Amino acid sequence: MDHADTLPAGGAAAVSGVDEVAVECDGVVIRYGDTLAVDRLSFTAHRGEVLALLGPNGAGKTSTVEALEGYRPVSAGTLRVLGLDPGRDHAALVKRMGVMLQKGGIYPMLGPAQVLHLFAAYYADPEDPEDLLDQVGLAAARRTPWRRLSGGEQQRLSLALALVGKPEVLFLDEPTAGVDPEGRIVVRDLVTAQRDKGLCVLLTTHELAEAERVADRVVIIDKGRLLAEGTPTELASGTADGSIRFSTDPGIDTAALAAAVGPGTSVEEERPGAYRLRLPTGTATPPVVADLAGWLAERSLSLGDLRAGQSLEEAYLAITGAREEPGPDPAGPTKRGRRGRGRRER
Repeated sequence: MDHADTLPAGGAAAVSGVDEVAVECDGVVIRYGDTLAVDRLSFTAHRGEVLALLGPNGAGKTSTVEALEGYRPVSAGTLRVLGLDPGRDHAALVKRMGVMLQKGGIYPMLGPAQVLHLFAAYYADPEDPEDLLDQVGLAAARRTPWRRLSGGEQQRLSLALALVGKPEVLFLDEPTAGVDPEGRIVVRDLVTAQRDKGLCVLLTTHELAEAERVADRVVIIDKGRLLAEGTPTELASGTADGSIRFSTDPGIDTAALAAAVGPGTSVEEERPGAYRLRLPTGTATPPVVADLAGWLAERSLSLGDLRAGQSLEEAYLAITGAREEPGPDPAGPTKRGRRGRGRRER
């Protein structure tokens, strides 16, 4: 796939006018003894782009990201981040990248202000810690010890720490895990702002709705292999089954609705009040939506949650063949630098 053709408005080409590769993974193999964790994986991420790396538990996501950060050796293949080899050129790369861990890596007795000022001292030209506190909404909790912050506040502080060194590439591990709705908006806006400044943002997440909101492109892997890549819209369209989903009162006459819409149509109540209307191949959607709305209106039924096509989550499940909602990968210890102490999922 030509990545330059898949970047949406606001991606790398829109920001810089140049489709510049910031992260390159080419035929990478990672082994743990006899276990093959990553199997000839190839993808790229660009400046001015948010790339979401998705996959089931044990898919190889974290192993791949740790290798890109320079904390995990590869058995074969080539990695480049900002044109540097993450392992050989790690000392030069660490000054130019930001890393947000899902858990750990922060002194539990220090408050957000102390931690940010401490980490800012590691860099020659850091962001203003006080400004970052305001951006992540932690000014009021500036003196609260890390261990007393809520899970969402800890996540927002971790994001601020990843940004304090003015990175050119940003690695985010489950950035909205445990974050409340208001905090999610803060994180989402910050990630988008970094993208718009020209940063390359590579994130891993199990929260597919968040990935759909923030990612310009998505890479889906399983058992260390690439399954699919593209924009969320491309992936959803590629696995779409021509369905229209809607909600209304439970227990409607689905057979009568199907007959009213037209031949070849079926309607299924997937759960109380939630319906899927399946259409024959090639059927135009707008007239069907009009017929659906009219049929419900004649019966004084409300129409809610109307959606044609499918979500990124549904596309993901179709691509991976998953049977359950994805959950956190098992945690495993790893060697990290001063900004990366703690445990990460594999």
